[in-house]
Amino acid sequence: MNEHILKQHSGMAVILALTTILLVVTAALELHMNARETMLQSAVKRDRITLMEMGASGVHLAMALLIKDRLESESDSLQEDWADEEVVAGLLEEIPFERGTLGVKIFDEMGKIQINALVQFPEGQQFNTVQRALWERFALGMMAALENLDDAGDIEETDPATIINAMKDWLDSGDDDAITGLSGAESDYYESLDPPYACKNGPFDHLSEVALVKGITPVLFSGLGGSAGLEQYVTVYGAEEAGEEKFTFPGKININTAELPVLSAMLPLESADFAPLLIEHREATSGSLYINDLTRPDWYRSVPGLSGTTIDTALVTVATHVFRIVATAAIDKFQVKTTAVVERTKPSETEPWQCKVLNWKVE
Repeated sequence: MNEHILKQHSGMAVILALTTILLVVTAALELHMNARETMLQSAVKRDRITLMEMGASGVHLAMALLIKDRLESESDSLQEDWADEEVVAGLLEEIPFERGTLGVKIFDEMGKIQINALVQFPEGQQFNTVQRALWERFALGMMAALENLDDAGDIEETDPATIINAMKDWLDSGDDDAITGLSGAESDYYESLDPPYACKNGPFDHLSEVALVKGITPVLFSGLGGSAGLEQYVTVYGAEEAGEEKFTFPGKININTAELPVLSAMLPLESADFAPLLIEHREATSGSLYINDLTRPDWYRSVPGLSGTTIDTALVTVATHVFRIVATAAIDKFQVKTTAVVERTKPSETEPWQCKVLNWKVE
């Protein structure tokens, strides 16, 4: 019987020993996993900080390139170094990084339609008639393109007049009355939505606000199936001083950098089909050299079929002061994108040209 008791005690001891070993191993594994997780988190934080610094370096290089460009030329076009990805890539090679890669692209923000120019500022109450006509042509062209796509959704439920009037009511600084007619919209309309929100009655500060306006459907704002929406062709930037701490939005578009839908809208309706020829004229080369001069705002009249065409001088420019810089830094599969909107400005005659940051976003 004593022998039986001893065997039982021995069995219990083995079980206790195994249990202890299991607990120790489990605790060790837990500590190892926690340590590994901490190390991974530290590595991710380290790499993110590194990538943010790399992106900042790329943005500052782009700003230096834009200042150099302004010292050399008063006009801006896609023929210049700042718009040449190979030239920018070559400059980036001069920046040594121990790890990772960096790519930088520069876009002309003034090659887009200034949505805030739809209303005459600084008063901010009446339509800008030139901009209204531009929007009528642009909205017609965009909606026609989207209507031909599958899954366009409720795009047919709106129309250019609804969009333009609702945007005007969002912008105007008058009282909360829809003065643009039945298709306009003020706070009473927006407050009846779920969730409710108020009408801005002032300039758009962020492009995302445009999606809140009556008639701007998700498809119209973001596009669909490879076809771009409003967000690619519209900008909230472009404000200029108008004296006594007031501002205005001139609404001029750089014809040297505008994309096809914007170029089409700039042209009179009967000449809109000639817009692709403007792009061909801008890109024409002989070997590695561009052959067409784009320094005059009326160069478009040199394009076959457009010699007798007139684009309203209130719409067209060949100079830019606001640019969007996108710097993408990557280490292995981890990537950080830094986007900076900058204004190229010369504060006074005695001060040098500089790039003032209007917006900085890291994602």
